[in-house]
Amino acid sequence: MSLTKKGRATHRITPRAVERLVNHWAKAAGIPKKVHPHLIRHQFATDLLINGADLRSVQILLGHSNISTTQIYTHLTNKELREVHKAFHGRRRKEK
Repeated sequence: MSLTKKGRATHRITPRAVERLVNHWAKAAGIPKKVHPHLIRHQFATDLLINGADLRSVQILLGHSNISTTQIYTHLTNKELREVHKAFHGRRRKEK
């Protein structure tokens, strides 16, 4: 706890407090895995990319100064693209 200039008490939210809150609410929601704040951040970015957001927009939303940092999140979307390609490319169509 710290004091403001007017003498009022303020409570800062520490990274550990955020982690505890996320973990608490994940358990309350019935999520069996341990959930961390970074996992939520990673899922947020991945979800944006999967649903068509451009990499530059995701970079800005995450606050990355370098686009190569944001590109880490594309590995999951590339996997999905490979699966779509594998499922549909090179298959012979049945003739009617």
